[in-house]
Amino acid sequence: MDRVPTLLPLRAHPLARPHAWEIIAGHGPAFTVVVDVAHGPGSGRDPLWTAAMSRLDAAGTRLLGYVDVDYGTRPVSQIRADVYRWAGYPVRGVFLDRTPVSPYAIGPVAVAAQAATRAGLPDVVLNPGEPPDDAYRDLGIPVCVFDGSWREYRRWSCEGARPGDGHLVHAVPPWNLDEASRLQVARGAGFGLVTDLGAPDPYADLPAWCGLGRSIGELSKPTPLPRRSRPHRQVNAAPTAAAVWGPAAGA
Repeated sequence: MDRVPTLLPLRAHPLARPHAWEIIAGHGPAFTVVVDVAHGPGSGRDPLWTAAMSRLDAAGTRLLGYVDVDYGTRPVSQIRADVYRWAGYPVRGVFLDRTPVSPYAIGPVAVAAQAATRAGLPDVVLNPGEPPDDAYRDLGIPVCVFDGSWREYRRWSCEGARPGDGHLVHAVPPWNLDEASRLQVARGAGFGLVTDLGAPDPYADLPAWCGLGRSIGELSKPTPLPRRSRPHRQVNAAPTAAAVWGPAAGA
């Protein structure tokens, strides 16, 4: 079964959940992982996190650093500082979470994207969790237009979404993971995630299917489940989803 390229937000600490990091390394370049040290990069470079990230980088996993925009209410100076702190880690870009959707609040997002480019972190992803105003599209940055539960995703109208956008779907029953992946493809998602994990934190660990040597399709029954070059990219460039994420992978 075809599925969209995986973008995996991960808040699992390398010491608390070492299995998660080992499994991700095994998937190598098939994953893009959003790393979150301390709701961002933390106050200084942590050798433990650096070592863990370096292992994934060596395995070919693309890493993005988590930056909270707080819907445009967070001071721009703090957002910019987080971006530059991520430059001390082996990441290729930043994941701007909780970005606003109003055209009147685009300033902090544009500043963060420009700072990332200047810091040598050209891979930027926005996560407003819903389709933003077209002004954000003009930035030429991939956008996650859905970040919610499987129940919400099934009812979602897709209004405002475009082919190639990201869809993050959590709280999916294990026997529905295959269906959720097919729905992402049918709705034109360019990248994203389906995970069985839900509240309080759907990104605290790996989805059930990540650690298995079989495909998502084999989880259809409700049974218990146990350094490369960095090409510079201008912020106003508008890459296709295939250029950013690669072709959809077959499970």
